[in-house]
Amino acid sequence: MIELKAVFGGEEIMIEVTDNIQIHENDIQLQFVRASGPGGQNVNKVATAVQLRFDVANSSLPEDVRERLTKLAGQKMTEGGELVITARRFRKQEKNRQDAINRLVYLIRKATHKPKPRKKTKPPAAWHEKRLQEKRHRGKIKKLRQDPLSEA
Repeated sequence: MIELKAVFGGEEIMIEVTDNIQIHENDIQLQFVRASGPGGQNVNKVATAVQLRFDVANSSLPEDVRERLTKLAGQKMTEGGELVITARRFRKQEKNRQDAINRLVYLIRKATHKPKPRKKTKPPAAWHEKRLQEKRHRGKIKKLRQDPLSEA
């Protein structure tokens, strides 16, 4: 669970993603909407679902992290470069708010990991030779199955 850290002086609230990446509270927009699901009749009266919007395109994230986050988010990204996360698993608005923030932090942390570059490899020559030998062997077996009189 991610905890919000208050920075005294400017009364800003920061979300610490990694040691060197932090998100300002102002970069996140939270909108509360009515949700389907658990809650009984309360669902029809109270806006418990949370829709979190994070502007990836204009964020302070490093460029490579932004690109990987955009790819990871997939359909959660809008054409304008905003990441939209909807949280409605819980009955309480505060729990859904925390869930949405946790999911955002998880996605950003996942985007900070650089993928390991793929090394091109060639199959060994012995593998090619073995494959050709097996083909020759199968060919001989099939040749033995033929009727010797049909060749003439």
